[in-house]
Formats: sequence, C-alpha cells, structure tokens
Amino acid sequence: MQMALLLPLAMLLALLVDRLFGEPPAWAHPVVGMGRYLGLFSQHLPALRPAPAFIGAALAWCLGALVVGLLAAALEGWLIGLLQPWRSPLALLGCAGALALLLKPLLAWSMLSQEVDAVEAALQRSLPEGRARLARLVSRDTLALSAAEVREAALESLAENLNDSVVAPLFWFAIAGLPGAAVYRFANTADAMWGYRGRWEWAGKWAARADDALSWLPARLSALAMLAWHWRLLPRLTREAARTPSPNSGWPMAALALRLNLRLAKPGVYALNAGGATPVAADMARGQDLTLRGMLRSALLLMLGAAALRGGLIH
Repeated sequence: MQMALLLPLAMLLALLVDRLFGEPPAWAHPVVGMGRYLGLFSQHLPALRPAPAFIGAALAWCLGALVVGLLAAALEGWLIGLLQPWRSPLALLGCAGALALLLKPLLAWSMLSQEVDAVEAALQRSLPEGRARLARLVSRDTLALSAAEVREAALESLAENLNDSVVAPLFWFAIAGLPGAAVYRFANTADAMWGYRGRWEWAGKWAARADDALSWLPARLSALAMLAWHWRLLPRLTREAARTPSPNSGWPMAALALRLNLRLAKPGVYALNAGGATPVAADMARGQDLTLRGMLRSALLLMLGAAALRGGLIH
C-alpha cells in the first residue's frame, strides 16, 4: 500500500514545491543540462545531407534519452531502496519528498503562469513592451502583432504548455515513474530545439515525431480536463483541434478557445473558434483560471491512476 502511495504523494509534493519555490537555479536544472547536450549538435546536424542528418539526429536523441532515463531510474531506485526496509509513514513521506524534488524540475506551472501574466502587464504599459515580453514565450515573430494577437499568442502558449510543461510529465511519471517523466522532458526539449522545418527539416524529424507520440494522450487529457462537464463542445473540439499543423497542440488550445468563446489564431497558419470574441485584458485572467482548474483536474486523475496501477486502490 505504501508503495502505491509513493508516486501520487510525490506528484502532489512536486506541485506544492513548484507553487512555493518555482524553478531551481540553472546550474541545478536538469532541463538546462538536456538543452546543453542537444546544443552540442546544433551546428553539425543541420548541415548534413538528409539521410545522414536524420540518422545522426536519431542516434543522438536515443543516446540522450537513454542516459537521462538510466540516471532517473538509478536515482528513483536508490530512493525506493531506502524506503523498503522501514515501511513507515515517515519513511514514505521522506522518500516521496525526495522524489518530488527530483520530479519538480521536470514540470513548470508557476513559471508558465507568471510569464503569461508578465505579457499582459507589459502590454498594459505599451504594445512594443508586450511584443518584446511575448517573444520570451513563443517562437513566432512578434514584431508586427497587434495587442489582440499578442494576447492570443500568450493564451495559446498557456494552453499548449499546460500539456507540455505539466500534464505530460505527470502522465509519464504516473505510468513509468521518474524515468518516464525525464525521458518525456528530454523529448519535449529536443522538439523545442530541433523540431522545425527549414534547415532542421531532416535533423529535427525524429525529435518532432517522438514528441508527437509521447504527447498524444496527455494533450487530449489536458483538453478534456479544461472541457470538464461541457461535453456538448466535444464534437467542436475535435474539429477545431484538427486545424493546427501539430497533432497535439491544437487540443488544449481549442479547448481553451471554446470554453472562453475566444478566437485564437496564428496569422497565416490557423484560426481556432474563428467566430469567437477577440481577447481583451480580462480574458487573460479567465484563461489563467481555466488552465489552472484543468491542471488540477488532470493532476488528481493522474494521482488516482498512479495509485491504481500499483494496486493502492485494489487491496
């Protein structure tokens, strides 16, 4: 029973640490380390011809994922080994706390929420400041965006990263423990750095497809958690989600657009809920509230799932 409670308790504590303390310093952040590893190949891989670029990038990705997974498994195994002889509530709490500190850097809700708030605060001062602040959050060109488009992009990033930065890491932690969360975070970081068209067309293809596969279920869970009991919106959700080039990011973005009845668009690429209202300042707070509730619902469901998978709800 104690082992069945270990992962759910670690998930709860990790979210609490995130809320109270935010991100660890860069020198201690595993995602920063993943980025540095991936950055070692940023000059050489895209310069190769298509076949060598694809194969080389796939091998580099697999090596990085293997190392990340093995390190996470070793740390988790060591912690569980400390718990096994004691079998006491205090040992369980200590082990869960230590595991939560290892899990926390693999998810980032508070930082995401603060960054979206900062975009709106900058936008209140001036449009150029809002554009500049948004550029820290999204990869698109922000220099010509209107105030409404700045808010649309910020809300889209909030919804998409509800999955990428919180729900998906917790999903894979519930399924495969710390190695699952760590490998997912490596895959998502690789996609963010390599998963582009143009010069990364072939070198980034493996990373993009791997992230698509690992995010498929969590993205839909994120969307359904925001949809909650508004099941009448489900047929529209599936149609709107299909408008984005990504097989996953459209789901949480479309759920937010439909629940708030807002139009969310990327100029020249897609428009979600095209007949919805143009976002105004008050909608940023509404978006924060909706995604927070979606995150909490998803986390609770995944905690229950983690306990059930390990027999905690059976015995």
